[in-house]
Amino acid sequence: MTNLSTETLFDETETANSKQIAILKKHFPQCFDKGGHFQPEKMMEVVKANEVEMVKESYSLNWLGKAYARLLTNLPPQKLLKPDTAHNESLENSDSGNILIKGDNLEVLKHLVNGYREKIKMIYIDPPYNTGSDGFVYQDNFKFTVDDLSRLAGIDKAEAERILSFNAKGSNSHSAWLTFMYPRLYIARELMREDGVIFISIDDNEQAQLKLLCDEIFGEENFVGEIVWKNVTDNNPTNVAIEHEYILVYAKELPKLENFWKSKLSDVKDILINVGNNLISTYADKDELQKAYSKWFKENKSQLWPLENYKFIDEQGAYSGERGVHNPGKEGYRYDIIHPVTGKPCKEPLLGYRFPESTMNKMIKEGRIIFGKDEDKLVEIKVYAKDYEQKLSSVMILDGRSGTNEIKELFDDVKVFNNPKAVRMLTDIFSFVCREDDFVLDFFSGSGSSADAVMQLNLEDNGNRKFICVQIDELTYELDSNADKKKAKEGSKESFKAGYETIFDITKARIIKAAQKIAKENVGYQGDLGLKVFETIDDFRPSVDDELQVSNESLFDDMVLSDEQYQALLATWMLYDNNELTADIISIDLQGYNAELVNKNLYLIASEFGTQNLKCLLDKLDKDKSFAPDRIIVNGYNFDTAMQMELNEAIRSYQNKKKITINIIVRY
Repeated sequence: MTNLSTETLFDETETANSKQIAILKKHFPQCFDKGGHFQPEKMMEVVKANEVEMVKESYSLNWLGKAYARLLTNLPPQKLLKPDTAHNESLENSDSGNILIKGDNLEVLKHLVNGYREKIKMIYIDPPYNTGSDGFVYQDNFKFTVDDLSRLAGIDKAEAERILSFNAKGSNSHSAWLTFMYPRLYIARELMREDGVIFISIDDNEQAQLKLLCDEIFGEENFVGEIVWKNVTDNNPTNVAIEHEYILVYAKELPKLENFWKSKLSDVKDILINVGNNLISTYADKDELQKAYSKWFKENKSQLWPLENYKFIDEQGAYSGERGVHNPGKEGYRYDIIHPVTGKPCKEPLLGYRFPESTMNKMIKEGRIIFGKDEDKLVEIKVYAKDYEQKLSSVMILDGRSGTNEIKELFDDVKVFNNPKAVRMLTDIFSFVCREDDFVLDFFSGSGSSADAVMQLNLEDNGNRKFICVQIDELTYELDSNADKKKAKEGSKESFKAGYETIFDITKARIIKAAQKIAKENVGYQGDLGLKVFETIDDFRPSVDDELQVSNESLFDDMVLSDEQYQALLATWMLYDNNELTADIISIDLQGYNAELVNKNLYLIASEFGTQNLKCLLDKLDKDKSFAPDRIIVNGYNFDTAMQMELNEAIRSYQNKKKITINIIVRY
C-alpha cells in the first residue's frame, strides 16, 4: 500500500492565535460551529460539567507587543539548520550526544520543538537582564507591513504601527524585553517533559515582570520557588548595595515533578537502608562490611539516583562524603585538624570551616568526619542515607567571581567573558532534578557554563546527561553605530584580541577546553566529552505559492545541491520529522544514488534519481529484511511530476512481501 502527499516544510499561514485555536478544535470540537466559529457557551458547558470552580476576579500581564509576541511564537522558522560535518565526524565527537547550535535561539527552538518535544528534563537560562548597560535592545528580522501585522496579530493599525516603530528603532523597554522573552519561554515549555523544570536567572530590573510572565506561560500553580543567589556583587548606583540575583523555578506540571522526586528518593532510601542493615548484621569486621557493600553498590549504582554517591558504609548505615564542613560563601573558622595517621594538619578549605572548633571536635569524636589518605586532602562529613532529606535552599551563597576565575583558568588567564555563571552553582541545581541520562537545555549559553557543569556533574556521579546549548554569533567587540569607535559587548577587547570574534566562538572554545581539562585530570574517564555542532543558515530554497507552484521554477530544474545545502536539508528534515539531531543516519546506495535512512524515514534529496535507481529501491524493499521504511520523503525541487508519479505507481504496485504501508511525501 502507498499514499502520496505533497507538503511545504513549514506552514506560512500562522496567526497570533492559530495554533491555540487548532488545539481547542482538536480537543473540544463541540465548541465550534460548522463555520469554524468558537462558541464560548459550549465551553462553559464543558467547564460546568466537570465542576471546575470559576474565579470572578482575575488579572493578567499586558504590554505593547503582546499580540506580536504571540504571533512570533506561532510563525515557523525562517532558516535551515546545518551540521558542522567536519567537526561532527571527528573521532572525539562522532558518538557524542551533546549539541551546540549557533543561531538566534527563537529560530533554533522552533526547530528543536519537533525532535525534542516533551524530552527535556531540565532547562537553565541566563537571559539578558535588561539593565540598560548589558547591550539588550529588541529587534528582529521580520518585515511586516502595518496592514499585515494588524491582520495576523489581530490588533488595530495604530497598535501595529507602534509595535513596528519600537522594533525598527531598537528598544530596551519592559515591553520590548517581554516581547523578546514570551515566544522563547512559550516554546521552551513545549520542550519540557511532564516532570520537567526550568530555572531562570534574573535580577531586579525584570524580576517582577518575569514572574508574571512565567505565571501566564507555565501557570501560577506550577511555581516551584525563587532562589536568592547571594553573589557579593554591587551593581546598584543607589545607597542600597545589591549583593544578590534571583533564580525563578517553574515546573511543567508541579505534581508530576514532586511525585517524580519524592517517589524516587523514598524508594532509593529504603533500598540503601535495607541493604545496609542486612550487611551490617552479616559482617562484624568493618573492612569486610565495606568490601561487600562496595561490590553490591557497583552492581546497582545505575538504579540509585539521587543517592548514587552513597558508596560508603559503617555501623550506622550507608553514607556519602560531602564538603558540608566547608564554609561556602564567606570567611569561616580557622583552626588545625590533625590527620590521625600522619599527625600533620589537614589542608584547610579556602574560606575556612563552617563550624567552630568545638563542634568539629565533637563530630571527629563521633566518627562523622572522613579523613583523606594523608593531610593533603580536605576532610569531609558523613551524610547518612537514612537522614537524607534534600531540598534546594531558597538562599544560595556563592561568590559570583568564581565563575570569572574558572573561565580565566581555562583561557590562560584571559578574561574572555563578563560575569559567567559559576559551575558549582549550576552543578548544584542540575544535580537536584537531573538523573544520569537526562537532557539539559540552555538556549542563552553565553560562555558555556551549563555545558561545563553537565560534564563536571557526569564526572562526579558517572552520569550520562546530555546538554543542548544555543548561542547566537554576537560580536564580542564591534564598531559603535553612533560613533567611530570600538565598544565591548558581552565579551571584551581581550577576547577579541585573543581571536574570539563572537560569543559563539567563546562558547565552543570553552566547552572544548573544559572537556580537555577533565580528560587530562581524569585519565581513562569514558564519559561523553565531545559535542556536535550545528548552525542556522539562510533558506536557499525557492519560494512556493499556495498551490505549491515553485517561483523561478526553471532555475531549479534538477537542482544540484552543494554538500552544505544537502546536509542542511537532511538535518532540517529529520528534525522536522521528530528525530533527534544525533539520530543515526544510514546511507543507502541505490545503484549510485545516495539516499539517507533515519529511523523509518527514507530521504531522497539529491538530483538525478532515475528509473534504474527506482528499480534498485524496489529490489531492496523486497530482499533486504532490515530495510522497511514507512515513509519516503522526496525533494520536490529535484523530482519532476513524472518521476513523482512513477515512484508512487512503482511503490503502490510492487510485490509487497513485508506487507508494509509506505507513505510518499513530496516536500518543498
